[in-house]
Amino acid sequence: MGTQMTDSHRRFLQVLMSHGILEGSAVRALHRHCCEEHKVHYSHDKLDDFVSVINVQLQSLFMQIRKGVSEDDGRQYYALVNLAETEITKMASDYAENELELFRKTMDLIIQSDNGFASSTSILNLSDQLQSKKMKKKEAEQVLQNFVQDKWLSEKDGEYTLSTRCIMEMENYICNTYQDMVNKCNLCGTLTIQGQVCDTCGIQIHLPCVARYFKGHTEPHCPNCNDFWSHEIPALHQADSPHLPSTAPKEAAPAAREKRRAVPSTSGRRPSRS
Repeated sequence: MGTQMTDSHRRFLQVLMSHGILEGSAVRALHRHCCEEHKVHYSHDKLDDFVSVINVQLQSLFMQIRKGVSEDDGRQYYALVNLAETEITKMASDYAENELELFRKTMDLIIQSDNGFASSTSILNLSDQLQSKKMKKKEAEQVLQNFVQDKWLSEKDGEYTLSTRCIMEMENYICNTYQDMVNKCNLCGTLTIQGQVCDTCGIQIHLPCVARYFKGHTEPHCPNCNDFWSHEIPALHQADSPHLPSTAPKEAAPAAREKRRAVPSTSGRRPSRS
């Protein structure tokens, strides 16, 4: 694979841009499709090299295709992330100021929680406490749906957490802003929002990392202090078969959200640590 961008790279980037984030098997299928479509040599073990060529071109735009893992099921993902924390980022977003404030406050709740989730009730109760402009609960419900649709939050049974895309794009910001509240996984070394904590030494481990590390162990012990690991060991997720993501333009957003949303700006304030 050469070091120059080809039409195969451009098509790959265009599809990833339209989705924001794609599961690993879809990315591998997309890599093959783009190479074959544009008659470029394809090798299944050259995906990282292929992505590196694109990333070189994205440097001047302060963007990068980054690889990460879902905290929920351990699946690998690729996301196009914005590396710039500037006012330009904020201006490029079509989130209203009070929507951005709600996002920041939601992040506060999630990170300050014991389990990495915040209930919809807790979040909606913030709607009339916003400093920029208060929001009706019905409006806040729609904004939360928008954050999920735009892949900044994930929702399960009325509980919200930071999405894989959000963690991948905002890891440095989260670690710097909430440095006394967040930990890195003892096994993989990346940011942990959801995970299990050792009762003795307090280390934290992602659920998928727990599943892999303790697989087949009848009496699991902490990898740090060697005391008994008291938590239930989750099952390992079975990888999906490769599938090609849609290369057609995504359905247009509603009129109230015509522009594609950029990352919600997190600049301007640090959370209360009270």
